[in-house]
Amino acid sequence: MTVRTRFAPSPTGLLHIGGVRTALFNYLFSRHHGGAFLIRIEDTDRARGKPEYTQGILDDLAWMGIAPDAPPVFQSARAARHAEVAMALLASGHAYRCYCTPDELRAMRERATAEGRPPRYDGTWRDRDPAEAPAGVSPAIRLRCPQSGETLVRDLVQGEVRVANAELDDLIILRGDGSPTYLHAVVVDDHDMEISHVIRGDDHLTNTFRQVQIFAAMGWDRPEFAHIPLIHGADGAKLSKRHGAVGVPEFRAQGFLPEALGNYLLRLGWGHGDDEIIPRDEAIRLFDLDGVGRAASRMDYAKLTHLNGVYIRQTDDRRLATDVMDRLGEVSGLVEGRVRALMPGLKERARTLVELADNAAFLARMRPLAMEPKAAALLTEEARAMLGRVAGALAATDFTACGVDAALRAFAETEARKLGQVAQPLRAALTGGTTSPGIDATLAALGRTESLARIADAVGG
Repeated sequence: MTVRTRFAPSPTGLLHIGGVRTALFNYLFSRHHGGAFLIRIEDTDRARGKPEYTQGILDDLAWMGIAPDAPPVFQSARAARHAEVAMALLASGHAYRCYCTPDELRAMRERATAEGRPPRYDGTWRDRDPAEAPAGVSPAIRLRCPQSGETLVRDLVQGEVRVANAELDDLIILRGDGSPTYLHAVVVDDHDMEISHVIRGDDHLTNTFRQVQIFAAMGWDRPEFAHIPLIHGADGAKLSKRHGAVGVPEFRAQGFLPEALGNYLLRLGWGHGDDEIIPRDEAIRLFDLDGVGRAASRMDYAKLTHLNGVYIRQTDDRRLATDVMDRLGEVSGLVEGRVRALMPGLKERARTLVELADNAAFLARMRPLAMEPKAAALLTEEARAMLGRVAGALAATDFTACGVDAALRAFAETEARKLGQVAQPLRAALTGGTTSPGIDATLAALGRTESLARIADAVGG
């Protein structure tokens, strides 16, 4: 059997972190088994769906490195096919026309609730003669579901799950206006796309019982199902904005690398040994559904942030410099050169790309620098006098990191000071703050002209 999986988002909002994990698991599973990964945009909700959401979802998946093996399928373009299958079910006797009006259905639900029964459709038109149909009512088409026995699903994550058929009513597959319902459209699409495995959140598990009945009525082989637990917040509640970022664009804006986010999501509900860092190629080699647990996962933002810092330290300096320049809104080649030169030191301290850009911002600031309070406190009268002498020592160097380091050490020894007593006021003068990479690398990155000018500003201030 050729493995074919799909990710089928609805374009009614931003791509949720739970959705991108589902997409990742589908992608890894198909790649692990040498199969195909597809995307289907379930865009039949015209009231809430927006083209910009569709494009945003596709862009976010591309950013995450989750690429489909064929162009996306748009469910809205397949309405005629959905109706065709509904009519086939009608013709075979597996479906029937229901002429209940909205008011009748409402009264039916209210009566059932008052009698302590579940508010289900009572089968009014299941065996009724269509000749009795009221005039002016456009009928819905309902699936004629089995009323006895049970529906069994052997789920690849949840195990055997079953429901008594008496608990399921005859679901609508085609509305009175001719539009397909979600449950029906999904089955038709999965069949036509030859999907072998449906991997999705366990909030869809109840839908699966209805969908397998449609597969059975059409005589179609049904795919394997794997329902993965949802992602919760640290408090055990369903993940929401009150816990932190939940949409992929938010994580992008907050400075997370796609590799780090993907690595974190891989381990969120899937286990394999104790390895923390699992690159994508290794994930493809290792991933299978037997490693997916049944319990809900809890989002740990601190752990993600730590992992992101690890990935930042492993990332190419040029790529990081490009991102920093974008975040700073900078286009200056001079500033970019400084950022690139200092990147090895900058990325050692950063856990997110936002932190990295913040730490690099001093390289782009115009003179005279605005001083943070702690930096200003370091620039005492004595310190400014010392900086004047430091400037003279530095001016005689070649302004390489090695040359600067040697000059500063010699200066400290001459003045009988510890190197830190020289470096801290100098750092304040150069950055306007109290932290930076090594002072020698910082001076070398700023260069002779800019460094000496900033020191002169501080001495004169």
